[in-house]
Amino acid sequence: MPPTSSLRHLPRACALAITLLLPALGHAADLDGRALSVLWAVPFAGILLSIALLPLLAPFFWHHHFGKVSAAWSLAFLVPFAVVFGPGVAAAGFVHALLAEYLPFIILLTALFTVAGGIYIRGNLHGSPGLNTAILAIGAVLASLMGTTGASMLLIRPLIRANDNRKHVVHVVVFFIFIVSNAGGALTPLGDPPLFLGFLKGVDFSWTLIHLFPQTLFLVGILLALFYAVDWWYYHKREEVRQQDPTPDDRAFGFDGTINFLLLGGVVGLVLMSGLWKSGVSFNIVGTEVGLPGIVRDIGLIVITVVSLLMTPGSVHADNQFSWGPMQEVAKLFAAIFLTIIPVIAMLKAGVDGPFGAVVRAVTNPDGTPNPAMYFWATGVLSSFLDNAPTYLVFFNTAGGEAQALMTTMAPTLAAVSAGAVFMGANSYIGNAPNLMVKAIAEDRGVKMPSFFGYMAWSVAILVPLFAIMTWVFFI
Repeated sequence: MPPTSSLRHLPRACALAITLLLPALGHAADLDGRALSVLWAVPFAGILLSIALLPLLAPFFWHHHFGKVSAAWSLAFLVPFAVVFGPGVAAAGFVHALLAEYLPFIILLTALFTVAGGIYIRGNLHGSPGLNTAILAIGAVLASLMGTTGASMLLIRPLIRANDNRKHVVHVVVFFIFIVSNAGGALTPLGDPPLFLGFLKGVDFSWTLIHLFPQTLFLVGILLALFYAVDWWYYHKREEVRQQDPTPDDRAFGFDGTINFLLLGGVVGLVLMSGLWKSGVSFNIVGTEVGLPGIVRDIGLIVITVVSLLMTPGSVHADNQFSWGPMQEVAKLFAAIFLTIIPVIAMLKAGVDGPFGAVVRAVTNPDGTPNPAMYFWATGVLSSFLDNAPTYLVFFNTAGGEAQALMTTMAPTLAAVSAGAVFMGANSYIGNAPNLMVKAIAEDRGVKMPSFFGYMAWSVAILVPLFAIMTWVFFI
């Protein structure tokens, strides 16, 4: 996209996000999961299988029509939902979910994407094993300060540029998703949406830093060591580094678009404000209570997004190859995921009396006490394929839903739920929104990323054994 056209395309991008990223969580609360058949999960399974198989079986069709496929699966759920439960219930549920859940989500995601995309790290870094490992380590720290989306959008472009003279780059991006787009965001509510939802439910801001620091240090530390070993092996292979570097060494290292650092601070401040400000002012919109702090936060984030586009020089967007493509891809795919997930979440919330009662029984000991190890795996496995934010809420509520009790007497359970949601979001491309965004950016820059199952081969081989060790060390 030409740099001068960024603002011109903003309304279309926002409209696309709003219309396509249809929410789900509000519906789930209105459905009696005990009365639902597992057949209601078919559209959700369909979109997952489409994401997994169509890029392999019909890549040209998928590349040009994945939005239509997503819309088709969405309608395959929405139309029967309206017929069975009535258009009034469907409309009220839609409004609730739109205003209470997904508009805040997409507005925050768009703000982070835009602000991070307005910062250009100038100069030609050379992707040695040491430098690459250092960038991933810095990204892990930044992920908890500015969110996994913000850190991913800030660092993925310079990391790819630093390695554009190397033959093997896929492993660099895969470990980037593991560390920066997921594991690094475990220490604060700013890091990952599940933890932000817990913060809004009453979990203290510093709780995750205190209780998840050992687990995060363990996982990130081992992943950085593994990455260094793998990258060192590739780096020292014959003809790994090409003689001609596509990026010339003619610009001094530095940052362009520095106004966006201040705007990023504004994003962080608005998110914190929305969680700390307790206001009794709210507005009832078609049965949905919308609180004043959330309204102020979302308006502020929209203002920051527009200011970033206005104040960022066009040359910065051009150098960053900034476009709305990754944002649009996430919006379309997650629209179908979050819409079709409605009955799945409802059936999980039904507990032992629902179709997925076996899952709920699996996380409970015979004496009725929670089993942290099983909470870790149940939350994690579902977060690998469902979005990790609603999955966190399901198991947060399954464990009692009382923040004060979960932070104290049931701290191991809350730690297990939090770790499972954040860490295992890296198991697939759809486990966390930044995963798909990083994949799209890498492919735009010529990196041949693994397929859905190809990526999972990496995650199963590397992450699952580490999660098994973590279970034994921290949750048993």
